[in-house]
Amino acid sequence: MYSINENHLLEGDGVEYLPCPKNQEKFSSLLPDTIVLHYTAGTNAESSARYLVKDSVKASAHIVIGRDGKVWQLVPFNTIAWHAGVSEYGNRKGYNKYSIGIELDNPGYLEKVGDEFLSVATGRKYQAKDVIEKTHRNEQSSRYWLTYTEAQISACREICETLIQKYNISLVLGHEEIAPGRKLDPGPAFPLDKFRELLLSHDRAHDDEDLNERTGLVSASQLNIRVGAGINFDKLPLQLTQGALLHIQQEHDGWYKIQMEVNGWVSAEHIQIK
Repeated sequence: MYSINENHLLEGDGVEYLPCPKNQEKFSSLLPDTIVLHYTAGTNAESSARYLVKDSVKASAHIVIGRDGKVWQLVPFNTIAWHAGVSEYGNRKGYNKYSIGIELDNPGYLEKVGDEFLSVATGRKYQAKDVIEKTHRNEQSSRYWLTYTEAQISACREICETLIQKYNISLVLGHEEIAPGRKLDPGPAFPLDKFRELLLSHDRAHDDEDLNERTGLVSASQLNIRVGAGINFDKLPLQLTQGALLHIQQEHDGWYKIQMEVNGWVSAEHIQIK
């Protein structure tokens, strides 16, 4: 189990803090509200973490997770890290200033050379039993990818759950979704859609009614999604258009909680129940 201390650092078994002094700028009020998942495209977790904290490197992250589940924290969670680069999602650009970046030790896509699988990024060899062939969500043809380990995914999920409890997190995205065409991480070997569904699908703060089996269509030309049930809550950086199909989870005071790429609330008056 993990916790976050008063210095915005993760505490728990297998966590090591590796300071990254180059990152000093703090998040604005009510931020971060997003988690962005990456792969390192490096040789191993520790070497990736030590590379990212170098002053000469114009990149960093909050967390690096090894294949054995060991965790390195580089940047406190109240401080902006440089993991997203040129990025856009919904009506937002530049996701460094909105998000916590988690790097998972994984080389990315591989090339098959004879009976061996080689990392395109590092040249390291991997065994066939640890490799899958899948098509990336942003591509048309399949590639070879190194699988993520159970320990790694479990640690990532527990960390994300801890972050969601501590901060105003409402989105969990892959780098591939905020920089499509430029980035492929975390790639199809990571179960991104199922992962965020498990993290965001249940909000006990609004546990009035469970409507998991209901669906609805947006009747308005455009519809905002908010972080809570009411117009006083902040808008999420994604608008729905007329005819969009929604999965409704809960109802609260004239608002529906929906599950899509983001987890949020919409006004019930603009939803036609199917």
